[in-house]
Amino acid sequence: MRYGFLMAGLLLIAAPAQAEDHLRSTYVTLVLQALATKVECPGTDVVYQDLVQKAAQMKLPDGTTEKVRKAIAWMHTGGKMGEKQDDDLMAEVAVATQATDLNQRRLGMPNWCEAQKTNLAGLIRAKGG
Repeated sequence: MRYGFLMAGLLLIAAPAQAEDHLRSTYVTLVLQALATKVECPGTDVVYQDLVQKAAQMKLPDGTTEKVRKAIAWMHTGGKMGEKQDDDLMAEVAVATQATDLNQRRLGMPNWCEAQKTNLAGLIRAKGG
């Protein structure tokens, strides 16, 4: 009986950590796609503060946006820009990169760019807007 309570307690403790990890992975993908849209899709831009606000809405820790930005920059420039982050975050960036690349190839860049207007509404905007 005690074993059952112990396992239930451990699961309750682990659940928030897993939920936070899932939220951060989702956020990493959003940031990566927003930055890819800025680079790959003509006429689009990203406002850093919008990314920070999204992290706050998702109740991610302060500084998450900067860590994610640095990790993406480090990975996508071969270490020439940004900073390497913890292994878990770097793995999340790698997975988001692979998923984004696959979607871009599957849809074709023009269709992918068009889809991002809906998928990333509130995170990307028209340049100068």
